[in-house]
Amino acid sequence: MDGNARWAEQRGLPVLEGHRRGAQALKQTVRDAVALDLRELTVYAFSTENWSRPRDEVEGLMAMFADLIESETPELHAEGVRMRFVGRREGISDELIERMDEAESRTAANERMTLFVAFNYGGRAEILDAAARFTGGDEHAFRRCLYAPEMADPELLIRTSGEQRLSNYLLWQSAYSELVFSDALWPDFDRDELAAALEEYAARRRRLGAR
Repeated sequence: MDGNARWAEQRGLPVLEGHRRGAQALKQTVRDAVALDLRELTVYAFSTENWSRPRDEVEGLMAMFADLIESETPELHAEGVRMRFVGRREGISDELIERMDEAESRTAANERMTLFVAFNYGGRAEILDAAARFTGGDEHAFRRCLYAPEMADPELLIRTSGEQRLSNYLLWQSAYSELVFSDALWPDFDRDELAAALEEYAARRRRLGAR
């Protein structure tokens, strides 16, 4: 979900206003995904590298994230969405961790869609953490050491804002993901953009290494 800061800068607004508008886009995208009967949706909310941003921006993001969990969990629960947070917990406040744990616990039995939120997440960090827990075996045994072993390998990865890179996201899981790059800045990402990405994906032939 890239482009919040640029969206704000283009309009002469504070960066946090871009993040607030990005949060609104996220809320709508989750509901669009539910309406489109997607089984899993994973969103990159905060990376292990994002700690290097200005302190006021990071603090604002943390406060916004806590408020979003509190305000959105009841509605997501009512819609049958299961919530899972993936990433490291180091550096996150006890209060925020408690809200994340409560959201996961409250929605654990839901089956309509699983929303994975990658928070304080890095693909390399996940692989390193998994390797530290790995005691041997095959690829399936290694997968059980990842943050969310139950997560299906994503069939489609969408990157917004015109950037064409993975940015340390789901490096293990996205080995055979189809990639779609949207020029839309994240606050402008809407159902039409999501539908267009899904249409492009549907037109492709996934060979997974075969001919």
